[in-house]
Amino acid sequence: MRKLIMPGLLALAGCSGQDEMPKVQTVEVVKSYPHDTQAFTEGLFLDGGTLFESTGEEGTSGIRKVNLDSGEVVAQAPLSPPYFGEGIIGWKDRIYQLTWKDQKGFIYSKADFKPLGEFAYKGEGWGMTHNGKSVIMSDGTSTLRFLDPETMAQQSTLAVTANGCAVKELNELEWIDGEIWANIWRTDLIARIDPATGKVKSFVDVSALGPLTPSEDEVPNGIAYDASAKRIFVTGKMWPQLYEVKVSDAPPNGSAQDQAAALMRCQP
Repeated sequence: MRKLIMPGLLALAGCSGQDEMPKVQTVEVVKSYPHDTQAFTEGLFLDGGTLFESTGEEGTSGIRKVNLDSGEVVAQAPLSPPYFGEGIIGWKDRIYQLTWKDQKGFIYSKADFKPLGEFAYKGEGWGMTHNGKSVIMSDGTSTLRFLDPETMAQQSTLAVTANGCAVKELNELEWIDGEIWANIWRTDLIARIDPATGKVKSFVDVSALGPLTPSEDEVPNGIAYDASAKRIFVTGKMWPQLYEVKVSDAPPNGSAQDQAAALMRCQP
């Protein structure tokens, strides 16, 4: 299969005026942790060794604090209908949470999940992270928004491309060592994005993780980073495990290679 795919990738690399071709990397599992199979994961971040998670779907959305080693939910705050919870991020003593289509976000105390306020934005809300200066938000398009973390007002935008093609449906986000990592919805790929240019530096294939026979909804979605120990964690919607992983240059899965090749041909 790889022999059939690679000539097409080589042909793409020869196109004039295109970005440098991102390679497709894979992951090695360092350790597995339990994860709630009822959690429709939309947001994930690690703070002080504690995992914070946002879950989606109307009627079961909320935010939760999770013991990393046991998977036990130690605190949670539900999000009442009609809201569909999306990405979350911690900033100082607060947590920000997006909702999918209601153009409204919620602010909580990080310590006890006490509601602190709301904020508004146009369009849809998908994922969030921050770079220490700005909150970075995805909205299902190929454009990331940079927001003032104190007011949540928009500061700037960043168009994300791979081989000159717009990379759409950017979902859950994480800031990792100067890069923006983004799950690409309905694929097994994480994009590693240069925040200065918006160009995808490489894709990471996570198809080896998750349920053996996933449903349509059980897609990869959830990236967290322990900056002090340089640990990367990934999971998915209703996955039974959360994984600590290392990036590898081992050959990717053929289907993930196909997905990356389609993105770099500007195919939907």
